[in-house]
Parts: sequence; C-alpha cells; structure tokens
Amino acid sequence: MAAACVHLIFLHQTGSNNPLGVDSDAERIPFHGYYSTKDALGYIIVLFIFLSLLIFAPNIYTDPENYIKANPLVTPTHIQPE
Repeated sequence: MAAACVHLIFLHQTGSNNPLGVDSDAERIPFHGYYSTKDALGYIIVLFIFLSLLIFAPNIYTDPENYIKANPLVTPTHIQPE
C-alpha cells in the first residue's frame, strides 16, 4: 500500500510518459481535488458504518453458545475421550 501511495505521488508530481512523446497536458484531469475528496468521503462513510455496528450492536456476529452458563461438573458434548 505504501508503494502504491508513493507511485501515485510521483505520478501526479511529474506526470506519465507516453510512447509517442506527444504532450498531453491539455487532456490532463486534476486528480487531487476531486478524487481524493471522493475517496476520503467513502472511507469516512465505511468507518461510520463499522463504528456504528461496533457501538450499537457489538454482539451481532458472536456465537450464541458464548452465552450459555458454564457448568464445571459437565463435560461439553464436543469433547470426547480418545
């Protein structure tokens, strides 16, 4: 991920080359203002959804067997002697 970020930084500072050597500055679209804001908004929305699940329903993905009261006198059924 760090290599991809470094690649994007160098790509947007110096631009990319084309094999014909044609100057394509007229067709260049600014990346930083629009797409960075859009990606940051997407990350914030996903983080908000994740944190809301974590805060309001922390046990939504847990196993229901975790709530069975333990009995030290009874061996669980899935443990059998060899």
